[in-house]
Amino acid sequence: MKKRNYIFMGMMSSLLLLASCNMLDIQPVGKVIPETLTEYRALLATAYKEVPADRGLVCLRADEMQVIKDSWELERYGKIESWDDYAPAGTTTPFEWASYYSTLFSANYIIEQQNNITEGTAADIQQLVGESYLLRAYTHFLLVNQYGQPYTRPGAVDTQAIPLKVNSDINEVLSRNTVGEVYSSILADIDEAEKRLNKEAWDVQFSYRFNALSVAAFRSRIHLYMGQWAASYEASENVLTSKNTLEDFNTITYRLPNHFQSVEAIVALDRPLTSNLSRGASASSVLLNSYAEGDLRLDVYIAPADKKGYRFSKKSGKDEYRCTFRVGEIYLNAAEAAAHLNQLDQARTRLLQLMQKRYTSEAYAAKEVAINALNKEALIAEILNERARELAFEGHRWFDLRRTTRPRIEKLLGGKTYILEQDDARYTLPIPRAAIAANPGLAN
Repeated sequence: MKKRNYIFMGMMSSLLLLASCNMLDIQPVGKVIPETLTEYRALLATAYKEVPADRGLVCLRADEMQVIKDSWELERYGKIESWDDYAPAGTTTPFEWASYYSTLFSANYIIEQQNNITEGTAADIQQLVGESYLLRAYTHFLLVNQYGQPYTRPGAVDTQAIPLKVNSDINEVLSRNTVGEVYSSILADIDEAEKRLNKEAWDVQFSYRFNALSVAAFRSRIHLYMGQWAASYEASENVLTSKNTLEDFNTITYRLPNHFQSVEAIVALDRPLTSNLSRGASASSVLLNSYAEGDLRLDVYIAPADKKGYRFSKKSGKDEYRCTFRVGEIYLNAAEAAAHLNQLDQARTRLLQLMQKRYTSEAYAAKEVAINALNKEALIAEILNERARELAFEGHRWFDLRRTTRPRIEKLLGGKTYILEQDDARYTLPIPRAAIAANPGLAN
């Protein structure tokens, strides 16, 4: 590769305060201006890699995990578990606000430079740009679901959330956009991605990349989060028309469904639970007690108790457990959306299709009878309970609580009771103090 001028590409540490500063001390670190498709693909690969693991970290705030109390991991995660967002930072593991904006920088740069990419076919360039649009959308989606009010909360659409970043201008002074503005931008980016994505599936080593089916999978989830049931149901069914195979836990040949090589995998980008978090937190009693007799997931997803009585997730801690979208989630999205649309037969069908692969035959037979007898409200409640059991440790639980009932949660930690009240303000994370210190406008 010939020598070229250094630029500020989003690979250097100083760029990590992109969302907070209007002027940065950008220094070259050996990265060159990309020109070819191969070089732009390498840039996007770095952006993919920088997507934080905060989806798993916020699950500590929910009811599915508990921090190990007799280990130094309490130092890392105890404040998060107890919703203490304003204690001195100390050794608490931070949420990676800045890394999101580094990812956004790279995606924006590729989108802006798409007409200057050389040495690639038109289809391959379009695919790359489509992935960049979807990565930008997904990054904003993760941010707004941590630092913005839940879309479904009354009045939330007009509240201030996170700064949108839709260009690579590092001198831009960012201000917060409303929840509604962020979601509108996400939906527009999904539409732009759909026009360009042409890769139906990647070889397994590239399963972290977005593909054409990602569009419907993303729409299935985002419209569910927005309470737009018809759009979510349509997108879910579009996915299931193309890909509907589930892992069957009644066989001996299954993989964990969040494994990147699972038959359920659609995109395997996120690793919600890092190795540190997997060692530092075990399944909570609330989660363990939610699995009924005959539910195979209790032992498939969760290891036997260790000598101290802790049961740890089998679905996390290793790099192969990466999952952004998978088929099991889509069945649950379809079921929930259909139930809200009063299409109860369709909702029961999708829910039972999943349950048949997760329960023993005897337990499933009983479940089938019970599910078919449920009214709308009870069926929706059961679907949400199934989401907690099925998607455990995959980074969904906190977001599900936020978008639905935002219930009261009580935890007994180290002999002290901590309470998150119904609809508590702490269901939304505060923007990090370091970001506000650098850009006080983010406090408004």
